[in-house]
Order: sequence, then structure tokens, then C-alpha cells
Amino acid sequence: MQRQRGLTLLELLVVLAIIGFAMAGVSLSLRDSDQTQLERESQRLVAHLEAARAQSRTSGIAQVWRITPQGYEIVSMPAAASAPQRQATWLNASTRANIQPLSKAADSAPSADVVVLGPEPIIPPASITLSVSASATNTARAAASLRIATDGLTPFQVVP
Repeated sequence: MQRQRGLTLLELLVVLAIIGFAMAGVSLSLRDSDQTQLERESQRLVAHLEAARAQSRTSGIAQVWRITPQGYEIVSMPAAASAPQRQATWLNASTRANIQPLSKAADSAPSADVVVLGPEPIIPPASITLSVSASATNTARAAASLRIATDGLTPFQVVP
């Protein structure tokens, strides 16, 4: 009886298919798309906004969230010209924010470029749109965006 040497073509194809599936799974899990980065950024921002809102309610001093060129900052309202209490930069340098006040009353917010966080339990409704511009390597894709909003009573959350 003769012993078989080497691999059959079927065995070789099965091994190559397994390696191919494993490499595809690894490459998909390592991909960090603009949408994933934006979701991470929005969850971080929601946490910072809610923390500032809670701090404002416990201290009785209003906190103001405003956009800076590199990210955002949270300052106390009476001392808005002083140094910020909390500064943060965006995780992705191409992230941009835009504030849209949801209320029609002119006296509900001091300015359209800030979000007032307390100290009252009900704050003026506000919406913040975060967007990430398309990467330079893939300009065919549209810019991704997410909206964070509150109706003034509920916590900030990512809305569709």
C-alpha cells in the first residue's frame, strides 16, 4: 500500500478559505469609520453635558457649554469670561459642532452659540449637531453627522 504525500487540492482550498474569512473578520473589526468615531464623540459629549447639568443643579450656578476651535468648554455663567472649568478637544480633529436652539423665545438663551445647563431642572430646549467631514482619502463619501438634543426636561441624548 502506498502512502499519500502532500495535501489534496480540496484540503488546500479549505485552509485558504478559513484564512480568508479570518483576515476579513480582522480587517472589518479594525476599521474605525467616520460614523463610529462620531458615535463615540457624541456619547462622550452627552456624558459631559449631563455631568455639567448635574453639577449646575447641585451648586446652583448655571453652566454654559460653548464651542471652541479645537473642541468645547464648559464655564460658569456668572464668570463666563473667566477660565473654563472644563475644556475638551474632539477625539477626531475633523469633528465640528453646530448649535441650533429649539425654542422660539428670544430670552430663553443668552446667545445662539452656547447651551445653558441649569441650574433649574428645566433648561431651554437645545440641539447640537456633530459632523465629521469626509476623509481626504475618500472624498466621494458624504460627511457623517449626528444630532444630540434635549427638550429641556429630559437628558441629552442622540436623536435620529
